[in-house]
Amino acid sequence: MSDAVTVLRRKRFGGEATLAYILLAPAVLLMIIFMVYPIFYVFVVSLFNTDKLARIKDFDGFGIYLKLLSSKDTWVIIGRSVLWTVSAVTIKTFFGLIIALVLNVKYTGNKIARLLFIIPWASAIPISDMIWRWVLHSEFGLLNHTLKITGIMANPPVWLGNTITAFLSCLWVDIWLGIPFMALVFLAAMQAVPQTLYEAAEIDGATRIQKFKFVTLPGIAAILLIATLLSSLWTFNDFNTVYILTKGGPAGSTNILITYVYQNSFEWLKWQKASALAVFTFLILSVVSIVYSRIYFKREEM
Repeated sequence: MSDAVTVLRRKRFGGEATLAYILLAPAVLLMIIFMVYPIFYVFVVSLFNTDKLARIKDFDGFGIYLKLLSSKDTWVIIGRSVLWTVSAVTIKTFFGLIIALVLNVKYTGNKIARLLFIIPWASAIPISDMIWRWVLHSEFGLLNHTLKITGIMANPPVWLGNTITAFLSCLWVDIWLGIPFMALVFLAAMQAVPQTLYEAAEIDGATRIQKFKFVTLPGIAAILLIATLLSSLWTFNDFNTVYILTKGGPAGSTNILITYVYQNSFEWLKWQKASALAVFTFLILSVVSIVYSRIYFKREEM
């Protein structure tokens, strides 16, 4: 028995296994330093009162969490963040599917169309956001100028100065930036579906809608889940678009959780509150990821 245990230990901890642990050690160490420790430290800070320099003072426990949960402003921002994410991801997924279907058809100029369509997503997001900020400018913006000279609107709205239009403008820019990613991912998934399935469906007399419903959708279902999960995480944390366009204004009407965390920490120096809000963000995204994972793995087991 002892000889068998010794041989097992040598196989487990010697040779290639030891080399694997050694090679993985730097990556694990970096993950602990740059991911695990910051998450743990943010949670610790949320339990203590802090000064303006983020120095920990006296223990407060879960007091800040109770205050946030009883605050109407917190729930308004969480609700706006959910609305922002669900609306953007739904529209990106819908139009991403449609555009992927169009790009999947062979026609003259197909490759050029794919190349042009990737530009919004391939461009640096902050630069794209700054361009859109100028386009939406109430006095010098291209949009309002076009509306005036074409006679469509004599007095165009102040897009980024009204609570409703500012939110819709931020939503539009986020969707414009995100649709190419969804379309290209869906296009790649569609091209991986075996053509024999389409040929069999055609022999059976299936229409285009039936082919999409019974061949294309099942074939890309796994990619659809992964793409919407990634898009949900990125959209929920889309700090650049909101902050560059409106900085959360006017009157906080475009603030989502990630921009609210930034304002509380780096603008108002309320480190404990910002840390608690960051924990809320982490928990919400963790729940979303777990739900998506369960759906994905259940589908794989079928």
